[in-house]
Amino acid sequence: MVNAKPLAAPLLAVVVLALLLQLASVSCARRHSPAVSAHTPAVMTVNGFERGGSGGGASACDGHFHSNGERIVALSSGWLRLDGTRRCNRMIRITSRGGRSVVAKVVDECDSSRGCDDNIVDSSAAVWKALGLDTDVGRVPVTWSDA
Repeated sequence: MVNAKPLAAPLLAVVVLALLLQLASVSCARRHSPAVSAHTPAVMTVNGFERGGSGGGASACDGHFHSNGERIVALSSGWLRLDGTRRCNRMIRITSRGGRSVVAKVVDECDSSRGCDDNIVDSSAAVWKALGLDTDVGRVPVTWSDA
């Protein structure tokens, strides 16, 4: 009969190594918001900031609901932070592929831990209108920067 004790340590080492490799691959697969530059690439989506709208609850920055007639946005979690503080109530410039741009106020977070992609500028209908875009499209590539 074979002694199982000499096999236990190498088997345990293999199992631990396999688990560590799996954790490392999950960690590497996590996406993070791209660094903010003068032309940060993003996907602009439509959000409803009014009570009962598609945005859900009140905005993360001030705890209020906002009119969809305002030029306002929610940024992905990683972009909401700025040098250890939040981008709340700061202005950003959004530029469409057609070259039109608009300045909008950051009022909310598009929570990346709850399904929001890490490259989202979630905008009110007023932002789409200012850029001459149809909200029915739902998602368009844009660039943005701090204004």
